[in-house]
Amino acid sequence: MKFTETEIEGCYVLDFFHIQDDRGSFVKPMHRGELEAQGLDGQFDESFYSVNSKGVVRGMHFQLPPQDHSKIVYCTSGRLLDVILDLRKSSPSYGKTVSVELSGDNFKGVYLPKGCAHGFAVLEDQTCMIYLTSTVHSPEHDSGVLWNSFGFEWPIEEPIQSERDLSFKALAEFESPF
Repeated sequence: MKFTETEIEGCYVLDFFHIQDDRGSFVKPMHRGELEAQGLDGQFDESFYSVNSKGVVRGMHFQLPPQDHSKIVYCTSGRLLDVILDLRKSSPSYGKTVSVELSGDNFKGVYLPKGCAHGFAVLEDQTCMIYLTSTVHSPEHDSGVLWNSFGFEWPIEEPIQSERDLSFKALAEFESPF
């Protein structure tokens, strides 16, 4: 696994170990020892995935302390633009965003530290996004920031979104606990 730090402190683009031959591909998206050697959280307690239609925008999601979590996200099929927003007040990258294209073909993922919000814009139908989180989902700690409130230029003009995601506070109104 190759780690490339982004403009957000502690957030990395991951280039996964993979091999391909006439049978297909073999990909290793998580290796605890390699993560911990980078000083990152290598313990993940839950995994889930979503399958998405082109034009969907999900986010910007995170969990509040004490159930906040580090996260690894990657795509096994389709293509999306992954977006990360730093909500850590003491971070030099507070309020900054990073975006990374993830696809079933590029063998990349993103490591998000605690205190970052996550979302994505789906660029192809049947896009499968996998999530690994260092804490279990906790509905009472589940939160978000309004997707279009922090100056990011989304690549989708009329996104398909949930009522929940549209109900989040704008970043300017959000009192960050991070």
